Amino acid sequence: MVEQYVPSQEILDKYADLLVRFALGSGKGIKKGEVVNIQVPECARPMLVCLRRAVLKAGGNPIMQLLPDGVTREFYEIANEDQLNFFPGKLLKGRVDEMDHNIYIEATNDLHELEGIDSKKVMEAHKPFKQYSEWRDEKENAGKFTWTIALYGTPEMAKEAGMSLKEYWEEIIKACYLDLDDPIKKWKELFDETERLMKQLDSLRIDKLRVIAKDTDLTVGIDKNRKWLGGSGRNIPSFEVFISPDWRKTEGKIRFTEKLYRYGNLIEDVYLEFKNGGVVVARAGKGEDVLKEMIKSDEGSKRVGEFSLTDKRMSRISKFMAETLFDENVGQPNGNCHIALGKAYRDSYAGDIKKMKKEDWDKIGFNDSVVHTDIVSTLDKKVIAYLEDGSEKVIYENGMFVI
Repeated sequence: MVEQYVPSQEILDKYADLLVRFALGSGKGIKKGEVVNIQVPECARPMLVCLRRAVLKAGGNPIMQLLPDGVTREFYEIANEDQLNFFPGKLLKGRVDEMDHNIYIEATNDLHELEGIDSKKVMEAHKPFKQYSEWRDEKENAGKFTWTIALYGTPEMAKEAGMSLKEYWEEIIKACYLDLDDPIKKWKELFDETERLMKQLDSLRIDKLRVIAKDTDLTVGIDKNRKWLGGSGRNIPSFEVFISPDWRKTEGKIRFTEKLYRYGNLIEDVYLEFKNGGVVVARAGKGEDVLKEMIKSDEGSKRVGEFSLTDKRMSRISKFMAETLFDENVGQPNGNCHIALGKAYRDSYAGDIKKMKKEDWDKIGFNDSVVHTDIVSTLDKKVIAYLEDGSEKVIYENGMFVI
């Protein structure tokens, strides 16, 4: 019998309110008259109702998308090459033009839905949608669009994480500070601390970073034209401080500890080696074929697009949640470091994005790709910054920033 549990209406309303009145708008919430596209899987239907209500109360205009469960596998079993490459451009361009914000709820009834499906077919179907991502990025970089992602717990996700559904939801509630009377007030305090860390890191003028841990000795180039970023409401929860590095200066090896659910498959015990900025060795204890196929998606999928650190004092996440949104923000006991293979965040550029052309991004090592896959390490680590003036400074140790 499938376990049934739904959090109280008060908790779900708090959750929806946090996303609409805080996460969207980069910590400021939506404005009256703005359009919010709400994407919710069928298994998270109660959240759809709460989100629509929150948008209406905030004076916004909701567009609802209820996404059916359990239909993805059949698509890949039946679709021919033309169908795999189909891109509904007019529909998606119209959606981007129409919406001011987007909320996506992460939830699933089957974390292993695509196991056994040819990984090449999965990668092929994702490639055409790079255009959709670029349209969104262009609007976001112009300051006219924001988005957020949050998690809704299901029995299958809880089981995968080794918890009851009630225990799983207790972790979500704790991580998002929904147990407080005023979660938004707490999140504003967290944003202030994230902002302090970002400014402090920017002021150090870091040339490169070196991460040292078990089976890990990785160097990542930063460069002077970068700036550090925080979650800014894009993910709830998000405690990370991150940057899009110069991919060309990535060298060394790194061991990852957290399981990765990607393209309907489980990938675990990932180990990567980099040379001249690209992956030259990729191993995994499970799902290695999916990992390697992802790395072959395009030229940028074997390069680093993001480097991130989380301070354990900010995050209340202490358990594996079988979902990257949470697992990339784990706090206890060692904080975490994660990188993303693939697309870089262009808002990590310290100059005027509007003046940049494609060739300009290439010249300064901002990676581009159809993929962006976060892989997480919770190993006890030390991070050393090599500064432009030739000095060295430890910036992260024992799961905490020391700046």
